[in-house]
Amino acid sequence: MTLAVMVIKNLLRQQMRTLLTVIGITVGIATVVALGSITAGLASTADAFVSAGGAQFIIAQKGAADLSFSRLEESILPRVAAVPGVQEVQGVQLEIVRVGSNPFFFLGGVNPQTLESQGLKVLTGRIPREGDEVILGVDAAADLGVSTGDSVELGGQSLLVVGTYDSDVVWQRGGGFAPLSTVQRIVNRPGIVTLAYVTVEKTSSPDLVAKEIQQAVPEVVTIADSSEYGQVDQGFTLISAASTAISILAVVIGGIGVMNTMVMAIFERTREIGVLRAIGWPPGRVLRMILAESVVLCLIAMLAGSLLGVAMVRMITFLPTISGLLVPAYPPQVFLRALGVALLVGLLGAIYPAIRATRLTPMEALRYE
Repeated sequence: MTLAVMVIKNLLRQQMRTLLTVIGITVGIATVVALGSITAGLASTADAFVSAGGAQFIIAQKGAADLSFSRLEESILPRVAAVPGVQEVQGVQLEIVRVGSNPFFFLGGVNPQTLESQGLKVLTGRIPREGDEVILGVDAAADLGVSTGDSVELGGQSLLVVGTYDSDVVWQRGGGFAPLSTVQRIVNRPGIVTLAYVTVEKTSSPDLVAKEIQQAVPEVVTIADSSEYGQVDQGFTLISAASTAISILAVVIGGIGVMNTMVMAIFERTREIGVLRAIGWPPGRVLRMILAESVVLCLIAMLAGSLLGVAMVRMITFLPTISGLLVPAYPPQVFLRALGVALLVGLLGAIYPAIRATRLTPMEALRYE
């Protein structure tokens, strides 16, 4: 009998115990995969958001707990534009307003002459001009059941839909844009913007310009990609931290579960191990058998957990309020982390039982009852 066949037969001896151990590890792995996919999706969305309109980076209020809480006075923008190397600064008022049963509708306020630079592909109608006009993303128009020429109530204000557009950014497809002055009036924040897109001259370095902006205008912070997004979004940081914490918990709890399973298996098979030692099995082979059983157990849980994690994320994104904010991503790093957690659980959980098994002498094991 080969070692591989023996490993499988040993795991099938106590099917219920094996199943319960796999289920416990599966839940931990599924959580790791789900949080990793959501974090990766948020990072992808943040990168697309930061680079919208062809800008190299955005500026927001320094110390803001969330980007939606950022408040910049428009008087700051000329100071930013005066920094050497800055080609253009576009102020944007970004608000989350209620539309019907959806409390997370993104409404962006921009100057009409700069709206086309946001990377929108106008499908019907035109760009809104000054006044109570709005252009809706294709997903938003479909969800609201409106088209060009209809009216829609956003934040308690009736706006005329003058067009629809498509975009590569998920929150833009599920939101809309109106003139900056209109959005400022709706939210009662005249002269205030949430953030500003900064375009840098081709001959200048975006990194150097960003540093000079923060020195010249200390009340703002620059964000060039998702790695810097946590400066103005504590939720993004918390999700990343939670993903790491869940991975650690999965290793600890899963390792304890595997250790319990393997210790019980060693106690039940003490005489069997004695027979194997008596017929010539060296301690190293016994060690490999115990470790292999543990690792196979965890690899099965890793596969099941990965499938369950992906299914969980897909179920969450069926909710309209979520699908308009997040497109989950499944980069290889998510599944490599799940594999690493599974292998670590398997090895940590099997170390003590494996060492105990190798220390049994053939005579001691054969006398065990």
